[in-house]
Amino acid sequence: MREEDIKRKADDLFNAEKNLLQIDLISSDFPEITLEDAYAIQEKLIENKLSSGLIKKGWKIGLTSKAMQRALNIETPDSGVLFDNMFFQNESQIPKNRFIKPRIEAEIAFVMKAKISGKKITKSEIIEATEYVCPALEILDTRIKRCDPTTGQTRKIFDTIADNAANAGIILGNQTHKIKDWDLRRVGCILKKNNEVEETGLGAGILDDPVTGILWLIRRLADYNKYLDKGDVVLSGSFIRPVETNFGDQISADFNDFGTVSCTF
Repeated sequence: MREEDIKRKADDLFNAEKNLLQIDLISSDFPEITLEDAYAIQEKLIENKLSSGLIKKGWKIGLTSKAMQRALNIETPDSGVLFDNMFFQNESQIPKNRFIKPRIEAEIAFVMKAKISGKKITKSEIIEATEYVCPALEILDTRIKRCDPTTGQTRKIFDTIADNAANAGIILGNQTHKIKDWDLRRVGCILKKNNEVEETGLGAGILDDPVTGILWLIRRLADYNKYLDKGDVVLSGSFIRPVETNFGDQISADFNDFGTVSCTF
């Protein structure tokens, strides 16, 4: 993609989020789009957000499960940036008209106590650099249509990456834990919508270990001379499928002894 096309699509996404609208699929307009093009659009979108006064607070990792990767015919996760306006308190009421078509996922969040970077980083170094872990809910939204109304083409990985990995909101649980005290592979969650079980899962669904998701992110960021910084919040990836929500829905995620997190739309 040309630089002017990348900037134009980033501007379109920025305005779409602000005006609660959806744009056409970028992958339809640009069939030859690459992952590098998609991340270039995301980078321009992030620049727009920073210029508007938002503050970067961390990162998210998506598409970590094999089921989601196979569904999109990819072999790699994706990532996006968290901003300060995305954070809601546990048990919050999410304002009406804040999102377009929100979905929700259950995740394990990492909060970093030290800068960490490099292609040769190890899991043990990530564990040492983690202040704590906690249960979390991620709110997904899409500023790009899920399906082209004319051709029937569905959204592709390029669209999701360009759209800041469908990033929209984050709710952290109140219970925090030292990472060394837990086998995160075996941390489970029961997610309910309106008191009915929608999804269940285990941390092992995230690349066999949520720490592996963080490892992937750090190594990818190193390609662009970026890193995780002290205080960054990092969503390690969902181990359940995205659950559709409507306004009025009550969402609760029970991680057993690891904690609970909930919200109402």
